[in-house]
Amino acid sequence: MMDYKKTRAALSTVTRNMDDLDKDTGNIYETVAIVAKRSNQIAKEIKEELDRKLEEFSFYADNFEEVFENREQIEISKYYERLPKPTLIAMQEFIDGQVYYRNPNKVKPAVK
Repeated sequence: MMDYKKTRAALSTVTRNMDDLDKDTGNIYETVAIVAKRSNQIAKEIKEELDRKLEEFSFYADNFEEVFENREQIEISKYYERLPKPTLIAMQEFIDGQVYYRNPNKVKPAVK
């Protein structure tokens, strides 16, 4: 699991130069697909981590309308809200060359 607090990703939307995004793949649509898949992976990891942390505070009450707020629980939620969005993290990872990807259509089959 990556520590997403240490990422260099921007906290808000950033305008990018399209020429910089497709120089590795040669196709902007392929780049967008790669970043989208990585973004989904990051979002899933963050959600699982948050769920594990919040699970410590969960308990089953007879009345579902009762809301019990815990200061620690609120701080954990605020921490995750302040993190950069998964799309921005994925884009920064792609730009930094930290994302492994391959296109099976471009891989040459082994000659026998």
